[in-house]
Amino acid sequence: MSLRRVTRLEDLARLAGVSITTVSRALNDSPAVNQQTKQRIWKLAREHDYPFRGYMPAGPTTAAATVAIVVPRPQGREARLSDPFVLELVAGIGEAARQRGCDFVVSHVAPTGFEDLTELMATNRVNGIIFLGQSSLHAAFNRLAETETRFAAWGAQLPTQAYCSVGSDNPLGGKRATLHLARLGRKRIVFLGDTEAPEMMQRYQGYLEGLAQAGLSADPRLLVPAHFETEAAEAAVDALLARRAKFDGIVAASDLIALGAIRALLRSGVSVPEQVSVVGYDDVSFARYTRPALTTIRQDTALAGRLLLSKLLNAEAGGELRSERLPTDLVVRESCGG
Repeated sequence: MSLRRVTRLEDLARLAGVSITTVSRALNDSPAVNQQTKQRIWKLAREHDYPFRGYMPAGPTTAAATVAIVVPRPQGREARLSDPFVLELVAGIGEAARQRGCDFVVSHVAPTGFEDLTELMATNRVNGIIFLGQSSLHAAFNRLAETETRFAAWGAQLPTQAYCSVGSDNPLGGKRATLHLARLGRKRIVFLGDTEAPEMMQRYQGYLEGLAQAGLSADPRLLVPAHFETEAAEAAVDALLARRAKFDGIVAASDLIALGAIRALLRSGVSVPEQVSVVGYDDVSFARYTRPALTTIRQDTALAGRLLLSKLLNAEAGGELRSERLPTDLVVRESCGG
């Protein structure tokens, strides 16, 4: 039986058309080698199974592994690391990494398609990548999963999904928020938020299920698009009020959107929750400190961080990557009135 030939520095140098010294410097991330050459050498190292992670110095922390966090670019918008929920999810991953003796980095890359993803996987030097959100990359992630196991995504579990995702039960969360408002006697309930992203569409589907279970009719005029920014939500609610739309409840696709809605309502002299009840989604830290304090659907970012990291490390050890859906909880505060 023949033994498989081990790739050497000399082999990488020949394949890259550079000197052995340049290969050595590139694998050590030396500033003496330009980034394009480094990425080419890293890609060759992966393709030829060169164990360059072991070759590189472990660093002062001697981390058991290193993972990268990547935020894909939402459709038509910039990826925002400043989003409070994204920050709390990053913190959840970071705390989990600390407990497991791992390091993590937040990448500047915002992939928009399959080519970006394959380049990212081929040229990075980490043990695995966690993508925070699927954006419009579901089909691209499926293609990537045919040849790559070193990634997992935070987001919705979708039909025909071939890759690993960890996300909350969005349909149930949207349904719970809607049914809570219906139990309070609200009959004209707005869904405020974009439905382009898979997670938001699932929350909207839960909203429709909640209306049906409560015996309420779904009015398409009460589906109001709004980006994940307080200003966008304010503008959307201002437009609702300007056209004298009748509504007495709002299910917001995120806490940021809910906050913008409340600001617009109060500025227009509409009392919350006396005239309009508002429920958010996420339970970010500021939700309990707003006035009125925000009723919301809680997502467990600490548990999400532990699961995402565990699945990557399990894949690194040859284990199976399975998707998982986390439970959601209704947290009742002042903004809904009961």
